[in-house]
Amino acid sequence: MPHQVLFIQGGGKGAHDEWDSKLVASLARELGPDCEIRYPRLPKEAEPSYARWQAALNKEFATLSDGACLVGHSIGGTILINALADAPPAVRLRGVFLLAAPFVGEAGWPSDEIQPMSDLGQRLPEQIPIYVYHGSKDETAPPTHADLYAKAIPRAVVRRLPDRDHQLNGDLSEIAADIRQRIGTTPSPPT
Repeated sequence: MPHQVLFIQGGGKGAHDEWDSKLVASLARELGPDCEIRYPRLPKEAEPSYARWQAALNKEFATLSDGACLVGHSIGGTILINALADAPPAVRLRGVFLLAAPFVGEAGWPSDEIQPMSDLGQRLPEQIPIYVYHGSKDETAPPTHADLYAKAIPRAVVRRLPDRDHQLNGDLSEIAADIRQRIGTTPSPPT
């Protein structure tokens, strides 16, 4: 059975089909056939809502098997990590991978729905490995947000990616390498 990877899209009009689908395609190429990437369309993507997306994520979590990996891009990553802190799934996760995720709280983004995340590390189950990736040229969620995550989740592995934008230039090779390391697979040979 292939390893499950659940990819949570970012927000904004067209994010699922026009933007994040390219990230999913990059991840699928890099991971190869040993992984099954699930990429659900989240409700009202142009107006992401924590309550609405958390409910959708909880339904997705209920279908996961032990050993799944979760990947969240942009506001999808922010909502994902908070949903995990509020109510982690019953299955054992191999890792959570946040891509260009805005940080909510002091020095980060404001939110009427998400509480400031300064105590996030204390609210997350300790056994879940957390990875944070941020491009140095991200103009949507400033690169300093990676530092805010590092402070809030001291055990997180933070990877700063030089010369990458908010979409990480469409290249998820570093993320795929970390996922393969977590699930214990080797890269597929080039085709």
